[in-house]
Amino acid sequence: MAITTVPQGAGRTRQSISVIPALERAGGKAGVVIGQIGSMFAVALEALRLLGRGRFPFREFLDQCWFLARVTTLPLILVSVPFGMVIALEVGSLLQQIGAQAQLGAAMVLAVVREQAPVATALLIAGAGGSAMCADLGSRRIRDEISAMEVMAVNPLQRLVLPRLLAATVMAVLLDAVVSVAGIAGGWYFGTHSIHITSASFFSTFSELSQLADLWMALFKAAVFGFLAAMVACYKGLYAKGGPKGVGDAVNQAVVITFVLAFFVNFILTVVYFNFIPQKAIA
Repeated sequence: MAITTVPQGAGRTRQSISVIPALERAGGKAGVVIGQIGSMFAVALEALRLLGRGRFPFREFLDQCWFLARVTTLPLILVSVPFGMVIALEVGSLLQQIGAQAQLGAAMVLAVVREQAPVATALLIAGAGGSAMCADLGSRRIRDEISAMEVMAVNPLQRLVLPRLLAATVMAVLLDAVVSVAGIAGGWYFGTHSIHITSASFFSTFSELSQLADLWMALFKAAVFGFLAAMVACYKGLYAKGGPKGVGDAVNQAVVITFVLAFFVNFILTVVYFNFIPQKAIA
């Protein structure tokens, strides 16, 4: 375990603990990956611990919320509408063969709200918002702005990381609703114009297979994915090194790691959900 001391001004120092060297000796590349993920969570939890201590950077939080909404809303809608149409095409064709095309609305709610919306939100926040966060913090690091903040006794975790973590978490929940509406709207348009079901039958079956717990789980997933995207982006940007090339490499790594983490965590949460929440039976 490596312990480094970072000056924070006024005679104070901050100790940064890293588990990567010990894990690197113990497990090679696998140890490095586990150590990095552990360090990411350590940085994020340390930033959350500072919530309520000192003045919260509310303006930075609002700026990050607006930035995420501005760069992800339109791409999310453009992705969700055709995705909903594809689900309606494949599921609707199957339902037509068994004479149950009126159940398309119920299938759309399960596919879009429970799975597609949280994952699409995570991917767009990581690809558009997280990459920008990583590049911003990385450029500040290589220009020694973050080191200057530490010398002036300004904690970069509280000033820079905390508002980004909270902004990504909050906006992921809000954008999840946008994705759900857009995806269902795409499925409704395809169902009424191609499969020729009525709007009444499409919307009347919404609650036949889904339940309120599905919505809460989808919102929880979106919040977790948004938090993970910001956590990885902030960590990679905060500890970027190697000049401009190093910042570019950090951005690429942040996006890839977030994608892998999002799908892995999605699998874990889905397994837990199906094992602990009773599913609604078909009437």
